[in-house]
Amino acid sequence: MTRAPLRLTLAAAVLAAVLALPPVSGPGILVIELPLLLAALCLIGGVTRVVVTVALSLLVVQKIADLAMQQALGRSFNTVADLPLIPASMNLITGSFGQVAAVGVALIAAVAACGIIWSIWRATGPWASRDWRPQTRLAALAVCIVTLALPMAGLHAADNGAYALSKMQLARQTVADLRNLRRAAAEDPFAGQTGLLDRIDRDVLVIFVESYGRASFDVDFHAERHLKTLRHAQARLQGTGLSMRSGFLSAPTQGGQSWLSHASFANGLWVSDQTRYRAVLASGRQSIFHLARDAGFATAAVMPAITMPWPEAQRMGFDHILPAADLGYRGKPFNWVTMPDQFTLTAADRMLRRDPDRPHLFAQIALVSSHAPWTPVPHLLAWDEIGDGTEFNAMAVSGDSPRDVWRDRDRVRRHYRDSVDYALQTALEYAERQGPDGPLIFLLGDHQAAPGIAMDDRPDVALHVIGPENLVARTSDWGFTPGLIPPEGSDAIPMDRMRDLILTSFTSAAAPS
Repeated sequence: MTRAPLRLTLAAAVLAAVLALPPVSGPGILVIELPLLLAALCLIGGVTRVVVTVALSLLVVQKIADLAMQQALGRSFNTVADLPLIPASMNLITGSFGQVAAVGVALIAAVAACGIIWSIWRATGPWASRDWRPQTRLAALAVCIVTLALPMAGLHAADNGAYALSKMQLARQTVADLRNLRRAAAEDPFAGQTGLLDRIDRDVLVIFVESYGRASFDVDFHAERHLKTLRHAQARLQGTGLSMRSGFLSAPTQGGQSWLSHASFANGLWVSDQTRYRAVLASGRQSIFHLARDAGFATAAVMPAITMPWPEAQRMGFDHILPAADLGYRGKPFNWVTMPDQFTLTAADRMLRRDPDRPHLFAQIALVSSHAPWTPVPHLLAWDEIGDGTEFNAMAVSGDSPRDVWRDRDRVRRHYRDSVDYALQTALEYAERQGPDGPLIFLLGDHQAAPGIAMDDRPDVALHVIGPENLVARTSDWGFTPGLIPPEGSDAIPMDRMRDLILTSFTSAAAPS
């Protein structure tokens, strides 16, 4: 007895499973897609088999990429915009789990891709065969009837046609958005204006706290710890004569890609993916750092996460660029995290703020201690104990390994919560040490952690303005409230509005129309 009917049935089941893969959804498509697919294979054969194999393989890879991106960044995969993230992801794996793990992930991905192609090719074979005996024809007809009848029984597969169309539309929309972005970049009312930021009589520090989002205020698991830290810091800051106002911003990314938030904040444009990021850099747009430099400030970027060449920084308006290697840290890394935040802030002061005869500074400082893998978690030392970083060595080799932490989702969340708490304590204690004669500080999150870690799928982050009362009061028109804790339910300002808000609020001349 021939095995052809069984082979046809199993092959159809494999193809049906491919079509039914999430994350797409929608009723009744099995009644159309699978029978049409099987009929095309039967009638046309060889050429159709190649086309179907390629198309379904690409479909499966896109679906897997969507699922992975949803877990990591809280959104679907954009083929046009997100392919450049692959090298960055491999660098993160290398820094967190080692070179062997990165090579292993690459090999697994390659083997999985080959396995997908092979499985689909094998599944299309029986239906593309020319050996159609009577029992084979009956089996093929029976399978087609079953696939047509399944929706009537309430069993549905995913709407792959609509899914594929939506991906093509997304690619087309991404290209169109880039054209609009380039036009917006060229239309800058502040370009060439004089007297900008003339109300600021001191240094300005834009300090990004990695993965510090609204979950620290609204999710009990995180808020119980972080709000206590904020309340304690608020009282201490008030005691030194410092003023504070706080609110929320909506970030262009979640779970990663901090540089998109940095670019949105600095350029006054919504930079939500890598293609938009590159377009903004190529546009000649004047960032807030370009404009601050034109206004007489010295500008700088303190970037402890940068460990490789960063040529695009030359187009961002910075006079001084301090990546990890230039910050003087001689201690051990905290896995992917190159150095603890306390050292980063100390190094920034040593290298940029020590000379009393220098011009005022306008700097971006990107803290990284609260970046994944969130282990080991540092703790604060006395500030006068900070030397070359070797004093942190015992911390850097303590605690759980990333492999141990990441086996348990609840454990990851605890480490994330503790890492953000350390970053907040460090940044706020640093602000307290500056006193009322210190810099005007914009302390903000770059993005929320991934939804599964933050337990919050909103893109909002906190922004705290800390400094003397006469300067901090100028942010009252932003809807920000006094203190470090915004009221529950406060609206979020899009992060790309911050450049123009700062320029308008701290410039005595009327804002350009």
